[in-house]
Amino acid sequence: MLPDGAWLSETWTFVAAALPPVPAVVLEIGCGPLGGFVPALRTSGYDAVGVDREAPAGAAYARCSFEDYRQDRPVDAVIACLSLHHVADLEAVLDKMAGALVTGGTAIVVEWARELFDEATARWCFARLDPPKEDAEPGWLQKRRTEYAASSRCWEEHIAEWAGSAGLHTGEEVVRGLDARFDRLACARGPYFWADLAGTSVADEQVAIDTGQIRATAIRYTGVLSRLD
Repeated sequence: MLPDGAWLSETWTFVAAALPPVPAVVLEIGCGPLGGFVPALRTSGYDAVGVDREAPAGAAYARCSFEDYRQDRPVDAVIACLSLHHVADLEAVLDKMAGALVTGGTAIVVEWARELFDEATARWCFARLDPPKEDAEPGWLQKRRTEYAASSRCWEEHIAEWAGSAGLHTGEEVVRGLDARFDRLACARGPYFWADLAGTSVADEQVAIDTGQIRATAIRYTGVLSRLD
């Protein structure tokens, strides 16, 4: 899933609360074509840069992968929003992420525990999707619904095959890698799908989580780099 405006706006509250005071230097990994949190960061007084192959044009962005990015100074905070679970070499990216920070720097991560995307959660999401539009590319959940309907496999086999072919890391793998490099401050689970669903708010999804209808698959992690190896 690529973060859209609604997702970014809601998630900004979490990110902003975890940031060091201005004027800190902040690097966002995988800012996407909308620029991620960089506009809000710079408006708030941070010295921020976003890195993404599809980043907007401008001095605040680097149009390349994080793996190829060359920074000219260590930063006070690194943000990674839905950018770690699909990298080719998770360990290498996490090493570079830690290496980008000053000692005492903050890692702020929003991720997806794809291993918790069970059948009950999928069916709850599928029931809340708009019909695909003829002139528009279907969203990722619409694609999952269509492919599953055409599949003869059970959900667990079907989604495992999709995740494997897409090279997706589990949330557990991401958190374990973060904990190996940072001193964890917090790690919470919460709503993930709402921005892709019709007429569904983050509060609606939270109620479904609280009542046991679906799994909480979003990960919100913060940690600090206490030492350099």
